[in-house]
Amino acid sequence: MQFEHTYKQYDAELEAVRAKVLEMGGLVEQQIVNALEALVTTNPTLAESVIKNDHRVNALEVQVDEDCSHIIARRQPAAGDLRMIMMIVKTITDLERIGDEATKIARVAQKIFESDRMFTPRFAEIKAMVSLVREMLRTSLDAFARLDVSKTVEVARQDEQVDEQFRVAMRQLITFMLEDPRTISMSLEVLFVAKAIERIGDHSKNIAEYVIYMVKGKDVRHTSVEEMERETQ
Repeated sequence: MQFEHTYKQYDAELEAVRAKVLEMGGLVEQQIVNALEALVTTNPTLAESVIKNDHRVNALEVQVDEDCSHIIARRQPAAGDLRMIMMIVKTITDLERIGDEATKIARVAQKIFESDRMFTPRFAEIKAMVSLVREMLRTSLDAFARLDVSKTVEVARQDEQVDEQFRVAMRQLITFMLEDPRTISMSLEVLFVAKAIERIGDHSKNIAEYVIYMVKGKDVRHTSVEEMERETQ
């Protein structure tokens, strides 16, 4: 009975940590949404709120990291439980970095509002990227919550689409700058935002890869989509 009680308590501790990770994931997704909304609607108040809320993301990372350290010290997990802890620690690192990228976008929004310029940035090129990376993040977090690898390969394929959209946007912005040097400042800011979104896609893909490692025990980082697909079957 004592062992049964200990196992139940251990499972409850792990579930509590996983719940915090999902809370952190929901927060960083909202940060992405708010940062883009601030950018396209010229809302400096919303941009400021994104910047201020970054500390909440950081605080959750610290809490989860400490919880994992305590579990390792008290429970000395092995095999699947140890992989779970490792997956959680890696996941919160990527979520924190996604939060940082959202903050970068909000800072660009602030910079645009504060400057008096002839040209207003065009964000049509990056809206599709944002939609795609949000879907990637949601799918990765759902895979994390369910420990289900069935859609992780889809995330990797979407990351390739995001990379291609970034390259297209970069070529378009370079063309604008060459045709009219007066658009250089605006184009560089849009390019900075597009790069931040592309990095969010990379971090979302990383989370999907950690789920594969947790469930299958296979490290699929730096492998092709085809190799990922084989490992998840």
